[in-house]
Amino acid sequence: MNEGVKADADCFSWLFDSCGKSKSLENAKKVHDYFLQSTCRGDLQMKNKVLETYGKCGSMIDARRVFDHMLDKSIDSWHLMINGYAYNGLGDDGLELYEHIRNLGLKPNEQTFLAVLSACASIGAIEEGFIHFESMQNDYGIKPGVEHNLGVIDVLCQPGHLAEAVEYVEKLPFEPTLEVWEALKSYARIHGDLDLEDHVEELMMAIDPSIATANKIPTPSPKRRSVINMLEGKNRISEFKNPTLYKDDEKYKSGKEGGYVPDTRYVLHDIDQEAKEQALLYHSERLAIAYGLISTPARTPLRIIKNLRICGDCHNAIKIMSKIVGRELIVRDNKRFHHFKDGKCSCGDYWRSLLNCLALGIGQKILRSLAFSDGNEVTPPIVGVNVPF
Repeated sequence: MNEGVKADADCFSWLFDSCGKSKSLENAKKVHDYFLQSTCRGDLQMKNKVLETYGKCGSMIDARRVFDHMLDKSIDSWHLMINGYAYNGLGDDGLELYEHIRNLGLKPNEQTFLAVLSACASIGAIEEGFIHFESMQNDYGIKPGVEHNLGVIDVLCQPGHLAEAVEYVEKLPFEPTLEVWEALKSYARIHGDLDLEDHVEELMMAIDPSIATANKIPTPSPKRRSVINMLEGKNRISEFKNPTLYKDDEKYKSGKEGGYVPDTRYVLHDIDQEAKEQALLYHSERLAIAYGLISTPARTPLRIIKNLRICGDCHNAIKIMSKIVGRELIVRDNKRFHHFKDGKCSCGDYWRSLLNCLALGIGQKILRSLAFSDGNEVTPPIVGVNVPF
């Protein structure tokens, strides 16, 4: 396109999809600039693609700017914005948009309430989620489908209310499907409730005996290697190491003065306390942020892409960093976007509690598997496990 080749709608659709999958905001903005110069810039479907892409790239500011300038919004445009806010942990903004839909007299449909339930789940708004679920039936006459009930399960389970979710599933007006049980099982695993996970697995086996019964320890997927650096926009740097960066006592002290207390539970090596605290300082996202702070203009947002889940200690540390440096730090891990600003995270901090439960669940799963391997009870040996965060 730099050489003057004109792209059509199909080409732009493919480009926007590629940018969304790679979470590359810089490339998304370039494609958007070319799109605005094209003959298909007035196509509503393509404008919706722009909204979807910016949401997937973690920039709801850009998505909102495009949305506000759209004169021909469809109901799908509103859905994409609400889903985008939910995807980025900004459910309050998504629910505010839903109120705009009602105030404008637009009629919500099934997809509208799926987006609303997703927004409620992203911020743990359980009571509001049930209000909208009942409103869907009583005010708009929309019969809830399986996907809506899955949305309610998300609303209950994401903040950790598993017992309430089980009770809700048991009272469903239809026989729970494998999809429903699979969702509940996934949340039980995330929150470390092994008894519930096993119970749900037995129920799933009763529905579909073809489901494997072997209780195996899940092996981590191989690390994806990429030439792209974690710090978006600095792809020419394949590796960055600075052993002295975190050895500066004054810098370390400033973090502690800001309220940072190392959480050494996330270091599973058998080393002393001081060594554990030092090990936490070398987590990859912290090194990427440190490099970004010294190589990018002040007060500009910093974007970090990580292919593993962020650990709870880094989550707490980055909150404090965002307050100290006065910058928005956007970290994308393998689950969601975390927008750190002014000492707060868009996930509302309940994601950190999930990480604690997950770490506990992994340990319990390993010990139990060792204790009952081959059906014979044995004394589980002491093992050292290194879980990469």
